[in-house]
Amino acid sequence: MRGRPIASHSLLGVAPLTLLGAAAMTFAAAYVRGLTGFGMAIILVPLLGLIIPPAQAVVLGILLQLLIGPVGIGLIHADADRATAIPIGLTAMATTPFGMAVLDVTRPDVARLLITAVAVGAFVAVLLPKQPEGHRPGRGAVFGTGIASGLLTGFAAMPGPPVVPFYLRRSLDPKVSRASMLLIFFLTAIAGTLAALWVGIATARLFLFALLLFPPMWLGNRVGGGHFGRVPPHVWQAMVAVVLGLAAISAVVRLID
Repeated sequence: MRGRPIASHSLLGVAPLTLLGAAAMTFAAAYVRGLTGFGMAIILVPLLGLIIPPAQAVVLGILLQLLIGPVGIGLIHADADRATAIPIGLTAMATTPFGMAVLDVTRPDVARLLITAVAVGAFVAVLLPKQPEGHRPGRGAVFGTGIASGLLTGFAAMPGPPVVPFYLRRSLDPKVSRASMLLIFFLTAIAGTLAALWVGIATARLFLFALLLFPPMWLGNRVGGGHFGRVPPHVWQAMVAVVLGLAAISAVVRLID
């Protein structure tokens, strides 16, 4: 057995220290997910893109969201605004394969540019003025959000940019906003995984990579979820904006480098 390559390196093509770094990134991104209800893919996919090709980073981000999605799903379903979350989620599931097909034929440098634009766009959108008290979105807003979320799920593993402003611009309890987003992201993760298998870019190596990153993801999500609800709603919303802003800045910096 002496001199035999370490299993993680031989199976994943990633050095052990690199894998450790990916685990640390995953923990941090999952903490943000547990605290805010979103952000894991927006933060993690560009970082993983420094380790593996962008298309593989997208698929890995989707697989991780699929694995963490069932955690607390009963409470998430109970707290969510199901009148909007379910139509958005189902619409996103239907359009995810189209985004995945575009990703499959997009050059890596162009994919990095577009993923960066998504991160920046999410930050700008969340700064738009809030809707008036009691506002109920129309069918166009609901299905438009679902279509955009599905396309971005397939292309960048980022269903959040259309969904986060949709809920944060409404006068909803953070508990409802968070649960609604998590429910949608679980549905898009299911669709994204199926689409990746259909396109042929979901490999056994990426499934193994996702399984290895599940423990730090679960722990980060648990710690973040434990901190949710301990801050006032306006502070929580400010934290959401800060997370999106940091993700946008880091994405731009990585693109320039």
